[in-house]
Amino acid sequence: MTGTRPEGSAVLAELVAVPAPGTPLDGLFYEPGRRPLRAAAMLMHGNGMNFYYGASGFLPPHLAGIGLAVLSFNRHGHDTVSARTRTAEGNAYQTVAEAIDDNERAARWLAGRGHPAPVVIGHSNGGMLASEHVARHPETPALVLLSAHLGGTQMLARASALGLLAGDRLDELTDRAAALVAAGRPDELLLMPGWYYVTTAGSFLDMARNLPSLLDNAPRITCPVLYVRGEREDVELYPAERFAELAGGRVDVVVIRDCDHFYTGYEAEVGGRVAAWLDSVLA
Repeated sequence: MTGTRPEGSAVLAELVAVPAPGTPLDGLFYEPGRRPLRAAAMLMHGNGMNFYYGASGFLPPHLAGIGLAVLSFNRHGHDTVSARTRTAEGNAYQTVAEAIDDNERAARWLAGRGHPAPVVIGHSNGGMLASEHVARHPETPALVLLSAHLGGTQMLARASALGLLAGDRLDELTDRAAALVAAGRPDELLLMPGWYYVTTAGSFLDMARNLPSLLDNAPRITCPVLYVRGEREDVELYPAERFAELAGGRVDVVVIRDCDHFYTGYEAEVGGRVAAWLDSVLA
């Protein structure tokens, strides 16, 4: 996290494992050291990412700097293909139901540590899942959406049109995935022409059919929301302004100039803005 740690911050981190079916959910639990503890936050990573990379890695020192304890954890759908046993898991095998359940288990783990209503922060696919979690948990004090995608049945088509995921082979790959699932082979790997390049037939169909809709969730979310998007990102795939129009409460939209989806080179700015906004909202 070189270059992203707030000056003078002192952060203590504990390696933790949240109990879950199959493998546990690994993560780090950060505490604010010498600062008084104000609240807790849970971080939900995006597709192909994990608890120590990207926003889940660079945000905790900033959050601890304003007195927050932070749980940064892996869902079973972390990285792309992972195997801590001889059973493969990871982003290529993820389902929506599994991801929602993983987030619930992480929240219960935090409750067991004395934090029953944490701030929720999610990046990309984790942001879409964060909207679903907060819609189900109105006690959430604040939500931060970092380039949360629109979810729903439109996401795969929009992302593919931009060259991601299935690219110009959406119909072909959809038919192939459906045939494999019908043949009882949902875990067979499929190569995609765009990021994130590899998935399974079952996960591909699940993504096409079962993603929660960010915009449908918006009216159900009444806590304060910060929605951050990079200027170089597609406004339809990451619909910050539309979400703000539909939301049930206050939404502050921040567009980071010349910034990409992963905030490359802008980690300190994003971390500072998120921490400053939460510091104000929680006060």
